[in-house]
Amino acid sequence: MYRLLQLLSDGRFHSGAELGALLGVTRAAVWKKLQLLEKSFSISLERISGKGYRLASPISLLDESRLSSALGSLGWSVFLREEIDSTNAEALRLLQCPTSLPFIVVAESQTAGRGRRGRRWASPPVRNLYCSFALRVEAGGRHLSGMSLAVGLAVVDTLRSLGVPGVGLKWPNDVYVDGKKVAGILLELTGDPADQCHVVIGIGINVNMTFSVDEIDQPWTSLRSVLGALVDRNELLLRLAMSLSGYLERHISEGFSALRAEWEAVNVWQGLMCRLSAGSQEVLGRVLGVDDHGALRLDVDGCIYVFSGGELSLRLDHDS
Repeated sequence: MYRLLQLLSDGRFHSGAELGALLGVTRAAVWKKLQLLEKSFSISLERISGKGYRLASPISLLDESRLSSALGSLGWSVFLREEIDSTNAEALRLLQCPTSLPFIVVAESQTAGRGRRGRRWASPPVRNLYCSFALRVEAGGRHLSGMSLAVGLAVVDTLRSLGVPGVGLKWPNDVYVDGKKVAGILLELTGDPADQCHVVIGIGINVNMTFSVDEIDQPWTSLRSVLGALVDRNELLLRLAMSLSGYLERHISEGFSALRAEWEAVNVWQGLMCRLSAGSQEVLGRVLGVDDHGALRLDVDGCIYVFSGGELSLRLDHDS
């Protein structure tokens, strides 16, 4: 299916005979594949007698050769998958094998994309960016503190470099544009967090998705919706890798305290009344920001409390 999409991605008309010859199938088989492509990928095709088929609108496919070359110069190996359960799951599997670190797993589609607290991450094919960065961390306890927030800053920096306005962060790891979610971050660990461990940094960004997806239960947007044009997902990943490398290097060498002021400057809920849920318990307080370790600071009835990550959920208090 992806091979057929690659052939059509040039925007030109292709006859059924031509596509069949390139794919090694009959014209009837090509017709069936085109129908399946439209249904499975939510992609529209133009059909003109005597000319053939072409995509009704352009798409951005991931280019393994381009990514491998450019990311290799930054020190990252890259594994491109067409369809996978989740890039984080694949990265964790690769860590069980003799695999050179650091590396990136990126996919055209996820069948079981995951967000925080076991939530499903909507992952329609060839629309968005689904990627995971795997690296080794020494003295994990010290270097892991606040890392997910540092990753958030890298995403903000990347989107700003593309001209996306109004980008901000919601503690601990959601990225917003004008009040709508555009990206999420999920960190997973293997090994001893107090000593040497491996960290998998999963990042999902809504890129060229413009249609509604049932799995999304909150206001969302995409880069294409904001910018009004198709976004090159290869360029986005390259910018993200470059920015993330810089923020991780600073975070590991200086600690999150060096990034705290920058994070608070883009905290979309700074000073607002919020409800913090931890299981069946809820705390109502005003968001003061974060501490030097990335923990949330809340003013609760005049007393300042600090909350770390884990199974915490932060929601605006709409009654305030």
